[in-house]
Amino acid sequence: MDLLSERLRRCFTPFDPFSRRKKNHRHRKIITSDPYVTVCLAGATVARTRVISNSQHPIWNERFKIPLAHPTSQFEFYVKDNDVFGADLIGVAIVPAVEVLRGEIISGWFPIISSYGKPPKPDCAVHLEMKFIKCEEMSFFKYGVVTNSNEFGIRNCYFPARHGGSVTLYQDAHVMQSKLPPIMLENGTVFKNEPCWEDICHAILEAHHMVYIVGWSVFHEVRLVREPTRPLPKGGSLSLGDLLKYKSEEGVRVLLLVWDDKTSHSKFFINTVVGTLFTHHQKCVIVDSLAYGNNRKITAFLGGLDLCDGRYDTPEHRLFRDLNTAAIKCPREPWHDLHCKVEGPAAYDILKNFEQRWRKATKWAQLGRRLKRGCKNEDVLIKLDRISWILSPSDTISLDDPALWVCSEVDPENWNVQVFRSIDSGSVKGFPKDVYQANSENLVCAKNLVIDKSIQTAYIQAIRAAQHFIYIENQYFIGSSYAWPSYKAGADNLIPMELALKIASKIRAKERFAVYIIIPMWPEGVPSSTSVQQILFWQGQTIKMMYGIIAKELKAMRIENSHPQDYLNFYCLGNREEIPSDYSWSKSCLLSPNGDAVSTSLRFQRFMVYVHAKAMIVDDEYLILGSANINQRSMAGSRDTEIAIGACQPHYTWSQKKRQPRGQVYGYRMSLWAEHMHMVNDLFNKPENSDCVRMVNNIAEENWRRYSKNEFTILQGHLLKYPISVNGSGIVGPLSGHETFPDVGGKVLGCRSTLPDALTT
Repeated sequence: MDLLSERLRRCFTPFDPFSRRKKNHRHRKIITSDPYVTVCLAGATVARTRVISNSQHPIWNERFKIPLAHPTSQFEFYVKDNDVFGADLIGVAIVPAVEVLRGEIISGWFPIISSYGKPPKPDCAVHLEMKFIKCEEMSFFKYGVVTNSNEFGIRNCYFPARHGGSVTLYQDAHVMQSKLPPIMLENGTVFKNEPCWEDICHAILEAHHMVYIVGWSVFHEVRLVREPTRPLPKGGSLSLGDLLKYKSEEGVRVLLLVWDDKTSHSKFFINTVVGTLFTHHQKCVIVDSLAYGNNRKITAFLGGLDLCDGRYDTPEHRLFRDLNTAAIKCPREPWHDLHCKVEGPAAYDILKNFEQRWRKATKWAQLGRRLKRGCKNEDVLIKLDRISWILSPSDTISLDDPALWVCSEVDPENWNVQVFRSIDSGSVKGFPKDVYQANSENLVCAKNLVIDKSIQTAYIQAIRAAQHFIYIENQYFIGSSYAWPSYKAGADNLIPMELALKIASKIRAKERFAVYIIIPMWPEGVPSSTSVQQILFWQGQTIKMMYGIIAKELKAMRIENSHPQDYLNFYCLGNREEIPSDYSWSKSCLLSPNGDAVSTSLRFQRFMVYVHAKAMIVDDEYLILGSANINQRSMAGSRDTEIAIGACQPHYTWSQKKRQPRGQVYGYRMSLWAEHMHMVNDLFNKPENSDCVRMVNNIAEENWRRYSKNEFTILQGHLLKYPISVNGSGIVGPLSGHETFPDVGGKVLGCRSTLPDALTT
């Protein structure tokens, strides 16, 4: 803190009525600096220490485990003075990358050099100790995420991997089993698609004690069940708001944490017995459910769950044949999403996340409640340890309690599950304030925050461990901006770079590897708007960077007749549908969001399928699924709050089978491909093979031709080539003749704007 800041602090410090009683001292405290250190590579900040107030000789003693995927010649340690209005640079210590690459322990004092090229003070230096470990030296890099059932799990995360769990995987809000082709699994059974929203409705109705909901948006008028596959219990036909009130009136504790969106709940829950608070982007439904011996257990649903209007959809992604929505426009925007249900020990970690968040959010409400007499206590959390028939874990978070298992480890359908988050101490109550305790719990300290960024950690380790292929569906795809070709936007998450480097490593090893990425045709909003165009620009920079790395590696290895798209491809989803002959025209259907008399999309009977999914499947043995987008907002840990799981079936892994596993993860991926391509083919069993890549690309390219032609033509499924062209040198541009999106406009590769980068990355 500088002298000006200290004087300002004194000006805004309330007058102390007891100051006259204090004794006058001869010596006043000397104001020095509030130093902290940031570690930077290629312009990206990869670590940050806490601030030590008013210290000339700070001692941090902080440890960091930093994943590296940065093109850099040196490690830069910026020593800064924290200030009320930002920070002042004291100086920089530099360690050459060539020294780090030797893999030996580096320990010593490194001089701090100011911006004037000299030390700010004589003998000014910082003591560092560091060691570089190559990915190739780690077991998971050679053998995959799941080397065996005992070593499963992503390292260095707040929540450990849990055994004895169960996971149900959902595609879209609702699915009819007969609408998708059968997927045969290894044990002779058929992969079973379950109806997500219907299962949530039943779970809420069957809850005895608690219904906790975390959501970006919760719309009280939405109905969860519209095409029932089994008889509904009493109350099943109610809207979500009435359903929650119904359960609350039964004595069930109903608590909601929703983003501060006025359209989420309007005034429906105000002055009711449903507690409502505001949050960000995590999406969960947590209930108590039936366990063995008439006990109760915790069950959690998570994913892209937005229980609001416009989200209900099926794998058919109808445009005109289902307009039973809260707001009718033609064509309706199809919505593709992925969700899961978690049972077993990991469900209690999801509950712990809710409890930590609720206690933080209700901090001031609890204080006000104490001051009010006769105030109701409806938003107090259920204390599991006081209800003997609800199974609950011990207080030790690392203990994988077998009493909570829902599957034995010898059961082939057993799951191992781990919970990940992006969240900081500003959103939870319970993170340690001591830096050493935080480090021991695999949390990161940054200036005045404690951060859990385990979702990004999970993605990085899973990508590095991948041996054959990676399949991604995500609403956004932005990152690794430190390596972008023409702009640096502070979107420094490593995921795109890790994918590109994984492919490059496989090219060097002369091994097949493929990455399939499905994203929306354009982000949510008007494609030509300033914000959407800027997001598309960031996305384009990310894609260009990745193809550039792959093309460079192909050239270096002199692999003939090869192309970057033999290894990496981007897709989107769309649909064309004939307007039914009995279609009932209405004024609302004739108006597009832009106010045109008849929307072009309606005229040509086509529209994109919006991809809201957030999932990654690795080698058909491991998946990450949750609420997190692949962008800086979701991966930083200190911005949007997110939650996800990583899961596998230990009996269906490459290490267990010594060949491709065909358990539930395989069935899920194949079912998604059947939805997107309207077929099942033997080539899909080996996604890494070039024959499979060519078949998928041929379907996607033909579908794009059909989609973009004005003449109506039915598509084969919904998979479309993303409208970009990539040449053999990795140069990316818009697809010839399709520089803008059909019907709606907006440049495919976007353009810069004056909006702050942080809003759109």
